[in-house]
Parts: sequence; structure tokens; C-alpha cells
Amino acid sequence: MGTKFYQVDAFTNQAFRGNPAAVCVLSHPQSERWMQDVAAEMNLSETAFLLPKDDGYSLRWFTPVTEVDLCGHATLASAHVLWENGYLKPNQQARFFTKSGVLFANKRQDWVELDFPSEPEQEVVCPPQLMEALGKIVKYTGKNRFDYLVELASEADVRALQPDWPLLGQVDARGIIVTSRSSTSEFDFISRAFFPTIGIQEDPVTGSAHCCLGPYWKKKLHQDDFVAYQASARGGVVQVSVQDARTLLAGQAVTVMNGEIL
Repeated sequence: MGTKFYQVDAFTNQAFRGNPAAVCVLSHPQSERWMQDVAAEMNLSETAFLLPKDDGYSLRWFTPVTEVDLCGHATLASAHVLWENGYLKPNQQARFFTKSGVLFANKRQDWVELDFPSEPEQEVVCPPQLMEALGKIVKYTGKNRFDYLVELASEADVRALQPDWPLLGQVDARGIIVTSRSSTSEFDFISRAFFPTIGIQEDPVTGSAHCCLGPYWKKKLHQDDFVAYQASARGGVVQVSVQDARTLLAGQAVTVMNGEIL
């Protein structure tokens, strides 16, 4: 018998929107090489691997080219798979043991709420190649242990970005998060996220980026709760609640296919 897998669109309630992730439910440990090969075969921004433990699940995330330490949308997709397919009851909390510590997910009607560590940024000087790659005047630049965060003047500037990919790939960071206030009352802020150094040009919706965006906009707007929109071609909505060292991220998810790795 093969390994069950599911493909889930996360941070959306519509198929073929949001951010797709593959979720593989393992019956026994697999080698890192095997998991990386499967992730390359899936060719999605993230493939998650779940292995049952007595008190939860071991969870690892792989892009097509490397393992990453934290991924929001594939964690949301994993929790969605566990509840939808009867691995967990709807009232059971999902507990994941990861390279970023123990992560939790709870089912809130049609939404999945993730409990993640906050990843606040510190202000830094914008590297010249980053500003040149974006081709925009930068209002603010910060950096956390993963990514640069860049604020631009307007939503129009964020949406119009057409980065210089070779130059952006030279920036020494996992990725670059670009953000601004939203131009409408529907959302508090918008963002886009680019990860060329780990094989992803633009990520459709990035949960872990909002662990930085939430604390950043909390400082700017003096509020704890936000509705955010990631303005990629697919797009996705993230509800964000900042609680000091933790950031709660809520989103919806849709399973679009399932199968078996032979």
C-alpha cells in the first residue's frame, strides 16, 4: 500500500485560489531524500509530511528544492486534512512537532486557526540590490530571522511590482515580504511575498510571513486584530491576531485532489 496524499488550496474557500500544498500522511518514517524527491515531484511551493506520534504529529515542510523551518499554509492544509478525513475529530486540537517548536491548530467552524510564534522584524538599512530589484521607493525596511520586510507607499505600488528576479535572488534572506496599507476598508493591509532563494518566485499566500506582518502592523496601527489580503495572482485572505510572542492565523481551505504515492 502506498502513501496517501492530498492537495489542498489554503487561505481560500474556493478551489484553484489561495496557496496549494500537498499533504502526505506517512505510516512510518521516510528518509529526508525521499521526502525531498516527493516534494520535487509535487512541484508545489510546499509539501508537508505528517507522521503520527502518541500526542500529535511530526510535521516537516519541503519546497521543490529544500526543507524549510516554518510554513503556514502547509500547516493549515495539514490540519484541514486531519479533520476532513477523520484522523482527528472536529473538536480535537491538532498538535504538530516541527523545527519551529510545537504548533497548534484549532477548528473554528469553516476556519482553521493556527497558533504560531511571532517573528517580529527589526529595522535595517535596505540593501542596495533589494531596492534596485524592487524598483520602488521604500518607506521602511526590516528583517527577522527569515525574511526582509519592506513597506511601500501604496497598495498600487505593491500590486504593480515586477521584481528583477536574478537580482532579487542575490538578496541574502529566505524571502522578501512587501506590504502596504490597504486602499479599501475590507482589509487592514496587503502584501506580496517572494522567495527566489528557495525555488519560489512569488508565493500565493504565506502564513509565516504574517507572523512578521502582524507584529509590524500592530506597532504601526496600534491594534491587535487584522484582516489581511495577499495580493498574488491567486490571492488569499488571512485573519491575524497578535498576542505578544504568539500570532494566531486563521484561514479556510479546500481539498482539490487526493491520491496515493506508489
